[in-house]
Amino acid sequence: MILRFLLFALMGIGIIGFTGVAWMASHPSNEAVAAAVPLVATTKIKVVTINRAVRAGVLLKSEDIGGREIASDLLSPGYSEDTPEARRALIGAMVRRPMMPGDALMPTDVARPRDSGFLAAVVAPGMRAVTVGVDAITGTAGLIWPGDHVDVLLLQANDDRTKPIGRRIVSETILYSARVVAIDQQLAQGAEPGAKEAPAARTITLEVDPRQAERLAVAARLGRLSFTVLASDSLPGDATAVPQPSKPVYAGDVSSAFPDEAKPLPLSSTVIRVFSGTNKPEEYQF
Repeated sequence: MILRFLLFALMGIGIIGFTGVAWMASHPSNEAVAAAVPLVATTKIKVVTINRAVRAGVLLKSEDIGGREIASDLLSPGYSEDTPEARRALIGAMVRRPMMPGDALMPTDVARPRDSGFLAAVVAPGMRAVTVGVDAITGTAGLIWPGDHVDVLLLQANDDRTKPIGRRIVSETILYSARVVAIDQQLAQGAEPGAKEAPAARTITLEVDPRQAERLAVAARLGRLSFTVLASDSLPGDATAVPQPSKPVYAGDVSSAFPDEAKPLPLSSTVIRVFSGTNKPEEYQF
């Protein structure tokens, strides 16, 4: 009886052991699976990214654009590989949506100056885009970038001889902290290594309110316009960004060679210049 019981017990243990071995064979461990499946290397691609947090409507500068490596399976179709040409093409483009540092810059994330409706999208509600002609000097030698804020200066020369000579040349600031939204029809190329020299700008487009647009139109006919670029820490939002209107600066305020205390000539006076050989001409007032 005891022998029969032991026989059945041994048979039961054998069956249980065989069942366990079969289950383990059909359910391999995670380590075994990992060892059996060969690893597939993920390709990383260096793409153009944003360097800082930006809001929608911001115009990109060269320092806003960077690059980093991102796994190819995490990239959406249409990404831009990080090259000097790709970075330069994004300078001056408008960001369509808020972005965080490290986000890949996709073509759908930006609008470029030549895109339809670019200016309408860049200009804030109630504001206007006004284009002003410039040259290499008045445009600060091509160093103004879209997104910069500038003050606009008006320089006038008056030929009215009834005024002292020190009062015939005058400069004044007619516009403060205007945002630059475009340079010519395309944006200035960045000073990137290997970049070709950008041509001198011929026009600058500013964002202004309707009254300022009228002042600019008149000022352009009165004299010569120049621009001064505001520091990045003096942009709108700072209490010191928009100073009170300043007084005009006359030639006599700048140089003692142009006195402004001289008495003006009477309106009915006549001045005759007499030239004698190579001597300095003499003036006679009647």
